[in-house]
Amino acid sequence: MPHTHPHAFSFLNAARRDGLLLSRRNVLKAGFAGFGGLTLPNLLQARETNRAAPKSVILLWMTGGPSQIDTFDPKPNRPPENRGPFGVTKTKLPGVLVCEHLPKLAAQLDRYTVIRSVDCRHSNHEPNTVMQTANLLAEPRTNPEARSYPAIGSLVAKLRGANHPQVPAYVAFMRSRSHLAFGGFLGKQHDPFLANEAARLPVYDLVGKDTGQLSGGKMFELPTDVSADRMGDRQQLLKNFDKLRADIDLSGSMAGLEKYEQQAVGMLTGGRVRDALDLAKEPQASRDRYGKHLWCQQALLARRLVEAGTAFVTLDLSYHTASGTWDTHGDNIPPYGGIRKGLGPLLPLFDHLITTLVADLEQRGLLDQTLVIAMGEFGRTPELGTQGSTDGRNHWPYVMSMLLAGGGLKHAQVIGSSTKDGGQIMERPVSPGDLAATIYRYFGVPLDSTYNDPSGRVLNLLPNGGDVVKELF
Repeated sequence: MPHTHPHAFSFLNAARRDGLLLSRRNVLKAGFAGFGGLTLPNLLQARETNRAAPKSVILLWMTGGPSQIDTFDPKPNRPPENRGPFGVTKTKLPGVLVCEHLPKLAAQLDRYTVIRSVDCRHSNHEPNTVMQTANLLAEPRTNPEARSYPAIGSLVAKLRGANHPQVPAYVAFMRSRSHLAFGGFLGKQHDPFLANEAARLPVYDLVGKDTGQLSGGKMFELPTDVSADRMGDRQQLLKNFDKLRADIDLSGSMAGLEKYEQQAVGMLTGGRVRDALDLAKEPQASRDRYGKHLWCQQALLARRLVEAGTAFVTLDLSYHTASGTWDTHGDNIPPYGGIRKGLGPLLPLFDHLITTLVADLEQRGLLDQTLVIAMGEFGRTPELGTQGSTDGRNHWPYVMSMLLAGGGLKHAQVIGSSTKDGGQIMERPVSPGDLAATIYRYFGVPLDSTYNDPSGRVLNLLPNGGDVVKELF
């Protein structure tokens, strides 16, 4: 039967000739498309494996916008309608408090940096692209071109590449496409590789209930009539076509493409990515430490991907496919809930996830080369009871808090501060461009780098500027 549904290689236009002749490029395009679901060879061609020391980022994307006051910047001396329903706990950093539902983080906060003065004034959500692109124009509700601005992870993939040639540079566990930024102007080859489609993971419903089902895991399974040997034979056939028609392309570009095809086939048959996404290959004690929750299993897989050579991994921490599980407007606005019933259950889970991940990276000698970032797209209103709720908080882009750990950076500090009610930045504002500049500096990507859109227009890596957060270096 004809293959009618879209696959990972639709953008190659395999059936369309590039010219009047059926060229070797068409043959290769058709061959790649036939692998249906194979990791993009163009990703491999776009950037050779970086020869510098391996470095990675794991972004814990708290989709929906976590409340700064009820997490990392509590205001215990304020009136109840401001401070919220939760108590506070002392941390390893003298004089620094966090929410009472983050006890593990509190005990290890000397391994982290808290930034309490992130400026998100241009950010919105669903789609959530300003903070993930560091481009203030990347707001799809107001700018039709917003989706064209590439994610920081996509730019890292293009300008630096993966830490191993047989893994994708940018990987994401995605709940909804509206929660992530993609390759945009860079092309689909720099979209994130969607690991949730390749790993066997529990299925959760929109309110966070485990359905008892498993999804994914079939991307790397060859069709029953295609063995690894047959895949190799197909690859050899493409080589023979190239040799027969070598006179068509004298530039040597096809010889180079053959190399990347080898790497792409290696992703399917060599097993490096497949093994990284197979939790059965992880020791049971380690799996038990992370636990059975979907997000925690994804965090463990993120660590395994970093070990395999991925440079940038994003975890979409959401159950809901709309504006996100951290969008705690109020109990009368299901399914999100307010602070007590909506945010309350998320905090112990997040506390376990991030501290387990950071401790595991440290024990395995990976923490100095892996920067862990936890943030959302904005904060929440300083006053409770928005939209007629009991304890909900609305969107608040004027100030946000976030966490960082690892990467060999300086930690055990709090950067910036908010006003007494937690509603405005009081000192040391940190912009999306500053965060991006810090990530690029960490990866060794020059901050004056540029890239071209499909029309050839030259675009800046930091379109709105940005300075490295110097306190981290």
